[in-house]
Amino acid sequence: MQNLIDQPKVALTGPKYWWQKEVFYQIYPASFKDSNNDGIGDIPGIIEKLPYLKNLGITAIWLSPIYQSPMVDNGYDISDYQAINPSFGTMADFDTLMAKAKALDIKIIMDLVINHTSDQHRWFQAALKDPNSPYRDYYIFKPGVNGGPPNNWRSNFGKGSSWTEVPGEANMYYHHVFSPQQPDLNWENPKLRQTIYHMINWWLDKGLAGFRIDAITFIKKDQDFAAITPDGQDGLGKVKRKTENRPGLDAFLTELKQATFQKHDAVTVGEASGVQYDQLPQFIGKKGYFSMIFDFHYADIDVASGSEWYKRIDWTVPEFKALLFKSQLAIQATGWGANFLENHDQPRSISKYIRDPKYQNTIGAKALATLYFCLRGTPFIYQGQEIGMVNALRQDINAFNDVSSHDNYQRAIAEGYGAKVALACVNQRSRDNSRTPFQWSAGVNAGFNQGHQPWLGLAQNWQQLNYQTEKDDPASTFNFYRQLIALRNHSQFSADLIYGAIAPLTAPDDVVAYRRGDSLQVYVNLSSDQQTLNVTPKALILNNYDTLIQTDQTIELKPYQAILIEVDEHGN
Repeated sequence: MQNLIDQPKVALTGPKYWWQKEVFYQIYPASFKDSNNDGIGDIPGIIEKLPYLKNLGITAIWLSPIYQSPMVDNGYDISDYQAINPSFGTMADFDTLMAKAKALDIKIIMDLVINHTSDQHRWFQAALKDPNSPYRDYYIFKPGVNGGPPNNWRSNFGKGSSWTEVPGEANMYYHHVFSPQQPDLNWENPKLRQTIYHMINWWLDKGLAGFRIDAITFIKKDQDFAAITPDGQDGLGKVKRKTENRPGLDAFLTELKQATFQKHDAVTVGEASGVQYDQLPQFIGKKGYFSMIFDFHYADIDVASGSEWYKRIDWTVPEFKALLFKSQLAIQATGWGANFLENHDQPRSISKYIRDPKYQNTIGAKALATLYFCLRGTPFIYQGQEIGMVNALRQDINAFNDVSSHDNYQRAIAEGYGAKVALACVNQRSRDNSRTPFQWSAGVNAGFNQGHQPWLGLAQNWQQLNYQTEKDDPASTFNFYRQLIALRNHSQFSADLIYGAIAPLTAPDDVVAYRRGDSLQVYVNLSSDQQTLNVTPKALILNNYDTLIQTDQTIELKPYQAILIEVDEHGN
């Protein structure tokens, strides 16, 4: 196959937005590289691995939270927005990371978590201490009803009420969409909003390129705080029915953009759960709130809902295709999307999307990489995805760190699932799957550190699957990702792969097929059966197998084979 990695760069033309041609890499700091051997990854570890990221070819880093935090939800419970958690390093370390990344022409964005704080945040502590404190109005406090919580809303983590009684204050509760240690901020308070905006601008002034914005569609709550029809044996109902993407959210998001992001030409990636496709113009249109959004409609195909993933769904490839193309075409008609297979909240994609265990390997990893990386939108790679990391397997619920894994396990038990089935569900979907330490080598602790027990146990296959075994293998998953990045950003195909329109193509049921631009076509067989394509390529650009079975008018795709081909313009 033609080597495209070292070809000269091709000048790109197209829309004016700089972030459209970036390739993002998400780092989960606790699990990336531990520089001081305390068991927790850190900022100096990220600095150490910047040359690795440059070699991979990425152009921007998304850092999961490194703010000061008690780490109940692994940093998504922030106790100080303008301080670095000591386990990750210091603000001086962060400034060094920014400078060294800039020298390598790598941008950095951070997580922005502004639906809630930690219960250890000084604002919340002041609110608890004094009911008359102005900080009481920074959060949502309500009196109980009939000796219980204000209503029957269930926490989004799957178990128990979204209300917790205030210690030492009878019949008074505070609200939390997520865990009790993550009290929700009261966005109805203008003073709170201005304080948040000041913090955001402080970070942007430091040189951040932008933010991935966490749980942002939850900041507006229905102000009637009314009870809802129960949807479980516990008599509670999903909190998102009254708190996710609710009327009035538009005013908050418009003000947020105008007061912060718009002033800095910042890239913003919204975690926009609950957004319907007919609302996309508001979110990512020309005057939308964000640069792009993550769409979870197809990513959550395997579960009944994103927060109740103990309810498994046996999806089919045609169903997956329909959701994928519906998403791509809706976003294309409006604006720009952020394409992903994995993140810190999702299981490993090979374990999730490759149904046949025989192909949960390099073949499957490359098939999925081809499928999503060539879609229209900005690609996001999650750490370890580029070497083909897979889910871990744990034998006991107590081996899980993730708070939502424990909640889903208990909820499954309460709903009548047996312990074995409940544990299997958690193993398939736990957020711990993507949070296991990066597998750098076959050495001690997979090269994550020098021997101190990592904060989370390694996945079982680290001695066989790691960066050290892949870096010099031209057929490795790692080098396949390097080639994909080079094709997208530095080849004669860049204009089509970045800016070209996407259109689904007719193909067998188990083949995902689409066109990019005028002359590129992608075919990915997501089954264990050989599939016949009626297509004649002008050139084979990318193939996850060593060979391709081809006649004058047809191509035979082997199980989980994926190809990117060039065809005559407007050819079928």
